[in-house]
Amino acid sequence: MNRALCVVGISILLAACARPTDRGQQYIDGRFDEVLNPIESVASDQPKDYSLFPAQLEKVESLSPSLSKPNQPLYDSVKAWLNESGEPTALTDYGIQLEQMGGGDGFGNVMFTGYFSPVIEMRHQPDVLFRYPVYAMPTCGESCPTREEIYNGALEGLGLELGYSASLIDNFIMEVQGSGFIHFGDTDQLEYFAYGGKNGHPYVSIGKVLIERGEVSREKMSLKAIKDWVEANDEASVTELLNQNPSYVFFLPRAAAPVSGTAGIPLLAGASVAADREYLPMGSVLLAEVPQLDKEGNWNGQHVLKLLMALDTGGAVKKNHLDLYHGTGEDAGIKAGHHKHFGRVWKLTKPLTVESLSVKSQ
Repeated sequence: MNRALCVVGISILLAACARPTDRGQQYIDGRFDEVLNPIESVASDQPKDYSLFPAQLEKVESLSPSLSKPNQPLYDSVKAWLNESGEPTALTDYGIQLEQMGGGDGFGNVMFTGYFSPVIEMRHQPDVLFRYPVYAMPTCGESCPTREEIYNGALEGLGLELGYSASLIDNFIMEVQGSGFIHFGDTDQLEYFAYGGKNGHPYVSIGKVLIERGEVSREKMSLKAIKDWVEANDEASVTELLNQNPSYVFFLPRAAAPVSGTAGIPLLAGASVAADREYLPMGSVLLAEVPQLDKEGNWNGQHVLKLLMALDTGGAVKKNHLDLYHGTGEDAGIKAGHHKHFGRVWKLTKPLTVESLSVKSQ
């Protein structure tokens, strides 16, 4: 055999076998064919921290009979397991069945991203500084204006303005998050802007646009990186970038209240996730090795074993992808924006009883 060809062949083989680990990827469970794969037991030696889960579970049990009743056998078993053991190898002793998420790569590496609830300073009337409007949903059917058309005044004069901020990018980030808290400085009033609908145009990631333009490297992309780019550029450049995403989100003002997800349950930071409800219905309990990040947003080499609940959904959260709720405010936003790392995840279930089946059918 030609030696040069042999060397090339070996190099190609080694390259094919090399798998990235810089964002917490692990390759210790073999291959998976499905999003959810039945397994016999959980083998994890990661440090455990279940401290946030009981409070999140209590909110489900106290506020949502429609979620808690069909899932109560599982919830009761999880609570007994926590009180008596908490060891992942003992889960099946409590009648809990296990399904491991296969990961987008088929090796069990599930993507964790993060989201948060912004707090934006606004005024009821525009002035020189507070001049960027947030809108309620217009009556436009299938012909809603694009983002660029809205920025150019398509909704002016319709009485849809809910308030005015001093930052176009803050409004945009609240759209991406789907909701946010608003402080009206002119009346010292705190409100919650819930998701009120969207214009129906396709969503385009401005982070991806910046990467493709060579403005920010893929490795450094985060919410903070986007905001840093915005700070370094003029308004015309920022508007042009945002216009690359024709999708636009409208809001519905409500009295300030705890942030709730799709399931209608107040979300606790670090204990709840948005998930694909086709595989993880609202109220699902997950055991997860959550990747831990340093202040710069890099994986610090550690995972922590946590219990999480699926209580929210998101348009971009599909299959082997979980969006971890980080809380409210700027610090939460920075942490959430850094999160794009991998961990292992197991869905906990119990066989449905006749009673739980009847509840589900109601």
